[in-house]
Amino acid sequence: MPQLQFIRSNTFRWASTVAGVFAAFIVILFGFIYWKSDRYLIARSDRMITQQIDFIAALPPGRRIDAIADHLAQDSRGVQFAGFFGADGNRLAGNLQRIPGELRIDGPVQSVRVLQTSQADPVDLLIRAIGRRLQSGEVLVIGRNVDEVREISQVVGQALALGLLPAFSLCLLAGAWLSVRAQKRVEEVNQRVQRIIAGDLRERLPHRNVDEPFSRLAAIVNGMLDEMETMINALAGVGNDIAHDLRTPLTRARLSLERGRTHATTLEQLQEVTDKAIAGIDQSLAIITALLRLTEIENSRRAAGFGNVALHEILREVCDVYEPIAEDKNIELAVDVDRKLHVWGDRDLLFEAIANLVDNAVKFTPSGGKVDLELSRGNKETVVRVTDTGPGISEREREAVLRRFYRSDKMRNTPGVGLGLSLVAAIAKLHGFRLIVSPGPGGRVEIVCPDETATRKEETLACRAESRFL
Repeated sequence: MPQLQFIRSNTFRWASTVAGVFAAFIVILFGFIYWKSDRYLIARSDRMITQQIDFIAALPPGRRIDAIADHLAQDSRGVQFAGFFGADGNRLAGNLQRIPGELRIDGPVQSVRVLQTSQADPVDLLIRAIGRRLQSGEVLVIGRNVDEVREISQVVGQALALGLLPAFSLCLLAGAWLSVRAQKRVEEVNQRVQRIIAGDLRERLPHRNVDEPFSRLAAIVNGMLDEMETMINALAGVGNDIAHDLRTPLTRARLSLERGRTHATTLEQLQEVTDKAIAGIDQSLAIITALLRLTEIENSRRAAGFGNVALHEILREVCDVYEPIAEDKNIELAVDVDRKLHVWGDRDLLFEAIANLVDNAVKFTPSGGKVDLELSRGNKETVVRVTDTGPGISEREREAVLRRFYRSDKMRNTPGVGLGLSLVAAIAKLHGFRLIVSPGPGGRVEIVCPDETATRKEETLACRAESRFL
């Protein structure tokens, strides 16, 4: 039956096992309590009857019979036994009809069967008794009924039944509840996964803000789904973007070649047409190369080449490369290095990322402007900051500029393919850094390198050390 599937679940089986172990433990515990109680009561009875027989045996002969009578008269529960017998074995006093046959006189306390004569019908009982022969030849026997042990046994059995059975049932009910609850959660997860497989990328696994393994796993999977949704949505428009950006230069190259074939009459005109076609093809190749480079970085193929990188050296090298370009545009390029700072990463990739930022700043800054390249340290992180006096990025374009092939309307006439910041973002993500694009007039982009990335250094070194032994 579907409603009883929980019985076959591992959760219910584990709960049943725990309940069985718990029940066995309780039985053993109660058995131990009973055994200890039995031994304690018997030892206490033995001490009492030993003291009683010592007391009566020490009395003068004329007072022993009266002492036995008083002793039995004070026994309201009828658990005391005593017998005073002559040298010939005849009973002189007490409620014992005769000396127990298995009782060892002058021996220790032992269990014997006796006949109780104080009632209308003699009763055969098992008691603890001790016998002693006096100097005059008489035999004194003192005993005590230990039926309290059987009463305690009944009490223990009742407590075991009343306590163990409900506890065992409660464990089974808890196991059934946990099993049904887990099955419902798994079924809900299964339904949502089916919707995700069907194409609903906005669906997420259910989780609560509690510290439990299932919720933590659901949060991790949801984070993975967020990343996948972002990547799939980005890839959905990449094909159209690639087609659009490649069609323009390829169309220009084709038109140039077609016009040259039709209208070129001199070698110079043919060379001019060929140069235009080559420029269009070069632009197309640049787009393809940038895409391949971006894919390579996003796939983390360069992570194995990480090492200790001096950022201050990279900033000065980038400044040396772009200083002539900035001078040609009448732009002041300055570098401000707070101190020598190092990070863990790929030197070539970091150089490429910073160079892209400086290239964009120089490209979009008008003549007479300024571009600043800064390296600073604070709040347990290293910051590379590129600022310029260009038009900057608006608030609504902060996220858009990181998409592939995105180009602002006011920058359409500027050369480029719209992959520079995407490349920088991919490099920053590969290193575990943050890329911050600040809005407002004047461009400002920061690469923030937190100290937490030092753990990645340890992981990389561990992987390298492990690979040496493989």
